[in-house]
This record gives sequence, structure tokens and C-alpha cells, in this order.
Amino acid sequence: FMGGYNSVVSPKSWLVTLLLCLFVGVFGIHRFYAGKIGTGIIMILLCWTGISAIWALVDLIMIILSKFKDGQGLLIQR
Repeated sequence: FMGGYNSVVSPKSWLVTLLLCLFVGVFGIHRFYAGKIGTGIIMILLCWTGISAIWALVDLIMIILSKFKDGQGLLIQR
């Protein structure tokens, strides 16, 4: 179900989220865009570790599969 007042799909762009994760995902920028500020900050703090890179890879897979949610819990889909 897309559109309307009870939309279960995020208004955030799937393509923008994908590109941000692909190019600057290790810094968590895609999470800031999606409204996940807290985890975005954590990713910035961990960006010098391998943890952030693995986290970004998992996020990238979730975004590609349209299973990534925004800060409101709505799916960011194509």
C-alpha cells in the first residue's frame, strides 16, 4: 500500500539512501539521511574501526533488498 495518510513506505529516497551508503556508508551518513541520528553518531565514532565498515555493508544489503527502515520505522523502498 503506497500513498495516503497511512503509508507504510518512507518518503525518503531509496536511491539517495543507496548512494550515500555506497560512497560514505562507513561514516553513517545514510543513517543521518534516514533519520537514524543516534546510530549515525555511533557509526561516525566507530568509522576508524572495521565494525563501521561491516555495519555499512549490512546496511547496504538491507537497502538493496528494500528492507532498510527510516527513523520512523517505515521501509525505504524503490
